[in-house]
Amino acid sequence: MNAVTSAGCDAQARRLLWRCRRGMKELDVMLERFARATLPGAGAEERALLSELLAQPDPLLAAWLLGEATPPQARLAGLTARIRALCRSGGAAAVF
Repeated sequence: MNAVTSAGCDAQARRLLWRCRRGMKELDVMLERFARATLPGAGAEERALLSELLAQPDPLLAAWLLGEATPPQARLAGLTARIRALCRSGGAAAVF
């Protein structure tokens, strides 16, 4: 498996990984697990989508990622579903 480490990834991936640290443990775990599993193989569009998701406020992200609400934008709804699925499986399935 190709996982992102702080020493072994490009600058953009490191920035995205850093932005996954939100200060809410549930969000931190879900977002960092997803980023570490997917960033190595993610293209520009996938990284831009993750960046768009990370620009959302924490209460909204928490509602989306914990399944309490669904993003109105289909692209963000799909991404949050993939993040939840990866975290439920406990692995690093191909989610992009």
